[in-house]
Amino acid sequence: MSVQRTFTMLKPGVLQRRIVGEILSRIEKKGFKIIGLKLMQIPRSLAETHYEEHKERPFFGDLVGYVTSSPVVAMVVEGDDVISLLRLLAGKTKVEEALPGTIRGDYATQTQLNIIHASDSPESAVREIGLFFEESELIDYEDGNAKWF
Repeated sequence: MSVQRTFTMLKPGVLQRRIVGEILSRIEKKGFKIIGLKLMQIPRSLAETHYEEHKERPFFGDLVGYVTSSPVVAMVVEGDDVISLLRLLAGKTKVEEALPGTIRGDYATQTQLNIIHASDSPESAVREIGLFFEESELIDYEDGNAKWF
């Protein structure tokens, strides 16, 4: 296993439904270390840059509109193999494929109103962390419980 950093974002539906604490708790209980966390309103230009790989897809405009419609919780999370494991915890993007026990399986109601984003590769994680966080906003600290995870 290797310690990695990844970017994750709780989308507007999480805040609107008042379930931020529940989702954060699941991420922490998995043993991941949150080293950057902020509530923010994403500017349209940042959302378009973040999702530029989907620019030619028909859902791009709705996706950008959704993530800019209300605040999000942006995070940098650290842990052993955190990129793949956080994506497993998040669950499949399509609501009908998201298994119970995953964040999307337990909380998502519509694919178009997805509730969580998680970087899909080490390259994406580096790029996305750089879009949303300055290095000075990331706080590395001794995790006294690390040996248990």
